[in-house]
Amino acid sequence: MQRFKLTIEYDGRPYVGWQRQENGPSVQAALEDACKGFAPNEDVKVMGSGRTDAGVHATGQVAHLDLERPMTADALQGALNYHLRPNPVAVVAVELVDEEFHARFSALKRHYTYKILNRRAPASFQRGLMWQVKTPLDHEAMHEAAQHLVGQHDFTTFRHAHCQAKSPVKTMDYLTVERFGEEVHIHAGARSFLHHQIRSITGTLKLVGEGNWTPADVKAALEARDRTRLGLNAPPDGLYFRKVEF
Repeated sequence: MQRFKLTIEYDGRPYVGWQRQENGPSVQAALEDACKGFAPNEDVKVMGSGRTDAGVHATGQVAHLDLERPMTADALQGALNYHLRPNPVAVVAVELVDEEFHARFSALKRHYTYKILNRRAPASFQRGLMWQVKTPLDHEAMHEAAQHLVGQHDFTTFRHAHCQAKSPVKTMDYLTVERFGEEVHIHAGARSFLHHQIRSITGTLKLVGEGNWTPADVKAALEARDRTRLGLNAPPDGLYFRKVEF
């Protein structure tokens, strides 16, 4: 039995999320079905480093799988990408690892980026790949507000009502906001995140960027530990699972 580490990118728009579900196609199912194309007698399970919601994208999702059939990492990458077609999913790297490696439990830090298209003109190429906000955003005010969320906090305010995490306490290693022309990017890094945590933070920071909230309002919302104090939950379109550190 060999264990392989996969680095995967995908367009999340056609999927109900990473995890295999009965209510629609998932990225995990696409990968496991691809395995049946070259290993039909094996029940291959693909374990991801984190679950992404419907419509969320990835440029550096990491997963692992165990394979009885002898294969090189290069051959596995080619076989997966061949059988994944026409899914908008690509295995960009494959590495042979020892059996102690686990995509989820070995992860030390996860990195996400949320992309906002900040312009009046309608999105064309970026539609579904960014959240379009037409009102001009003050990214410096957004960054100032974001610093209130860095460190260890009770993030109940920014937690989905159906979040299954045992505790709302998480440690945000960094949270930055920067502008690139018409785009505003929010970068976040932590060992783990709550369900909808980044989308909830993004929606709230957007209110700051528009001038409807102040950085102090974000601090007060965090300290309230109350979901009803949340400013806004951003759509999944602009969220990217960017990288995992092990």
